[in-house]
Amino acid sequence: MTTGYAYDPIEQIHNQPGHVENNRRTAEALARLREKGLLDLLPQIPIQPIQREQLLRVHLPDYLDRVQEMDARGGGMLDYETYMVPGSLQAALMSAGAGIALTRAVLQGQIRNGMSVMRPPGHHALPAEAMGYCIFANAALAARAAQIEMGLERILIIDWDVHHGNGTEAIFYDDPSVAFVSFHQYPLYPGTGAATDIGAGPGLGTTLNIPMPPGVGDIGYWRAFDELVVPFAHRFQPELIIVSSGYDVHWRDPLSQMNMTLMGYAQLARRAVALAEALCDGRLVVLLEGGYDIPAVGYGVLNTVLALLGETEFQDPLGPPPNPETDATDRIQELRAIHNL
Repeated sequence: MTTGYAYDPIEQIHNQPGHVENNRRTAEALARLREKGLLDLLPQIPIQPIQREQLLRVHLPDYLDRVQEMDARGGGMLDYETYMVPGSLQAALMSAGAGIALTRAVLQGQIRNGMSVMRPPGHHALPAEAMGYCIFANAALAARAAQIEMGLERILIIDWDVHHGNGTEAIFYDDPSVAFVSFHQYPLYPGTGAATDIGAGPGLGTTLNIPMPPGVGDIGYWRAFDELVVPFAHRFQPELIIVSSGYDVHWRDPLSQMNMTLMGYAQLARRAVALAEALCDGRLVVLLEGGYDIPAVGYGVLNTVLALLGETEFQDPLGPPPNPETDATDRIQELRAIHNL
């Protein structure tokens, strides 16, 4: 078994000139993968658009009706920053479908792990509303499909986008069958994801928020993964790991103030692969979220796929950040105490 990828060019239609979440992000990622020869080497997993009955596992009927009505009108704004143009609905349906297709391919043993290079992203989407460039909750929908269609019981979602994955968290906050980890700059949009938000009811303790101060980079993220995520995951014992991979923690990203490098992302992805190997027979699905410096997204996706393949040599033409990294020791110790890790 090897690494697969999911892509459909319909996502290029979802594009608004001048908007930071645009189709250049995936075009650049595909260019880097093609340049490395990976698009010819790796199996491309066929995608089907997600069906309404699958969407209803996460989203409310009224919300799905609003999205369809806006599509019928030729587009508009679902919220103050989440746009739709003609074709956006089909792109969103395929983006959500890509996560399910990859999950099925992994669980059926067609591939060992895989990555979706599809957009729009999904981790801010709530059951009843779009948010933060996200229309459908791609990672949550893949997790529910794994449970309902493929018989899994416990799934871990790790979100290392620079923004808190508030949509994914809200969907599973009281659900003990899906554990959620979110690395994020704090404070930053959307303002959620406090260290003390750890789940509720039956899901108490299955949410691990890792709110990082501005300036944290490679070392802080690696330490947080090793000292927090690894013991948290071992305690939960997932049967599948889904990663919401945003590349906006990179030091060049225009929407954040963090210090991650491309090599930092590569080593973070290697850690996710090792964790999946240790806990769930390598079952790992990576979904594209944010990232708005175009070269950083392209090389970030390339390095992630190389890590999924088990490679140890990565590309970082953008180099280190100009400023020193903020120390994350206090935050990591605080979270270890909160979660008894």
